[in-house]
Formats: sequence, C-alpha cells, structure tokens
Amino acid sequence: MKRTARAFWIGPPGHGEIRDVVLPDPAEDEVLVRSLWSGVSRGTETLVFRGGVPQNQHATMRAPFQEGDFPGPVKYGYLNVGVVEEGPERLVGRTVFCLYPHQTRYVVPASAVTPVPESVPAGRAVLAGTVETAVNALWDAAPLVGDRIAVVGGGMVGCSVAALLGRFPGVRVQLVDADPARAKIAEALGVGFALPADALGDCDLVVHASATEQGLARALELLTPEGTVLELSWYGDRKVSLPLGEAFHSRRLVIRSSQVGTVSPARAHRSYGDRLALALDLLADPALDALVTGESDFEELPQLLPRLASGEIPALCHRVRYTDIG
Repeated sequence: MKRTARAFWIGPPGHGEIRDVVLPDPAEDEVLVRSLWSGVSRGTETLVFRGGVPQNQHATMRAPFQEGDFPGPVKYGYLNVGVVEEGPERLVGRTVFCLYPHQTRYVVPASAVTPVPESVPAGRAVLAGTVETAVNALWDAAPLVGDRIAVVGGGMVGCSVAALLGRFPGVRVQLVDADPARAKIAEALGVGFALPADALGDCDLVVHASATEQGLARALELLTPEGTVLELSWYGDRKVSLPLGEAFHSRRLVIRSSQVGTVSPARAHRSYGDRLALALDLLADPALDALVTGESDFEELPQLLPRLASGEIPALCHRVRYTDIG
C-alpha cells in the first residue's frame, strides 16, 4: 500500500494549494519524519509567494528540499520540526529540525535532520533557521564588548539578531522599527526600542533588516564615522536607491552584505551542521517565544499566505500546527 502525505504548493504567484503526495519507503540511511510544526518565514516566503524572486537568483534562492521551479508551481519552505517515525535507531522517536517545506510527512537523508535539544520545546524550534541566520550575521559583524549597535527592522531576522546581541556584555542595543507595537517584543527580548526618528546615533554597527530603502538610508545616518552597516535584507526583484553622496565618503562608512547560504568566512572552519546545532542550543532561551506571533492549522495555509503577503496579518514567525492527517 502506498504511503501518502499532504504538502503545500504555490501554483501561480499569489495562489497556494494543498496537494497529495506519495512517499517513498525510507532507505537504510534515510528517515521518515512526521511534522509537528513548521514556520512561515514571512519575508522570504511571501516574496516567493508573490513571484518576486528575480530570474537570475532562481538557483541561489532554492530551498534544500524545494520541488518545482520559480515562480511556480513550487513547494517552498525551510522551517520544519517533526518526530522521526522510521530510520536509524539513534533517531527514531527523536524530535528533529529539518530545512523542509510545509508537508505532513516526508522522507529525507538522516544527515538532513538535527535533533532538537531536550531544553527546547518543539514549537520554539521552528525558529532555528532564523536564529541560524542571526548567528551567521554576528559572525560576519564581529561586534565588540561595549559597542553601540542598532538593529533597523524588527522582523523575524532583525529581532533574532537583537536577541543575540542583547547577551553581549556592555553593548547598547536598540531595535528600530516604524511599528510601535514592536516595542513589546524588544522588551521581551531585553533590548531597547525606538521609532526611526528617535533612534540613538553614533553607532559602531548597524544591522539592517527592514528590506526598505528608507531603513537602509536611516541605518547609514545612525553610524559613527567609519562605522559599518551589515545588510541582511533580501529585496528580491526590487530596486533600491541609496544616499551615497552627501557625507558617505567623508565619513568613510561601510556597507557589508551577509547571507546565510554561506558560512561566514570568519568561521570558515565551522560546518553548516555546527551552525545549526548552535542555533538550536540558543533557543533554550524562552524569551525567543516572542518571535512567534501567530498560529494556524496546516490546512489553512492556502488562505493564510495571501493575508501574510498583503500585511493583513503583521506576523514575525507564523507557526503552522500539524495533526496526524497524512
């Protein structure tokens, strides 16, 4: 008898559907995972949902277990937590994180799953991919004790970066966002908050994650001379204008990109697995629950993604709940 599951697919841009899929029997070095939770990474996944991945970035933007091609039909996602039902004895029954799309059950190589520490609830572990991005960003940024730092953009990535920076000794960290509601999240994470016009300047480092040209321009304004903006935003197919005249050169400012697809050169001796395991360990902090701002059933995804993409639901990480349905 064939084993089946259900998966969320993006058809034409702006439209999603649930499809039945047939699962292969797991080979000796594979695992069968039953999903418990998955997370919608609002920035990237809604960009994919609306068909905004530039053609020259189709290969770069592929998720590890993506099926189909941009702009669609495509099965896309990378924040999945489940329990291993079949596979190597050391993994059976373990809760694991995997960079897998939204699907009720799936078969992957055993090497593709990372056990979730007992100190981390399964529902919080969906944040592992985003906290991993924050870890890589801080390896790139190399903040120092006593630095004055702003994080411009209080989305899922920006808040994760701010949360980790808040643990550095002697560091002044301020989360900067145009939405005053982000103040409560900043408070939960133990960092300061300001609207863009009220942000503290003279920053040694500004991490930009708002994905807006206004945010990037403000990030440059907040720097001390010879300060650095670490750019984490992904703009997709949008063009961005920057104020590179004015005092940009005389103040010797730096804009540096950071992207999780490559382990930071500052930690080139670390593997992707090392980085993800570190992110999962960091998720033992219950303060990070503040990044989960909504929850829905898996079957609601076709109706949920348009509302996330339009901003009707102003989520950070929206968590998808699975029951034993596939």
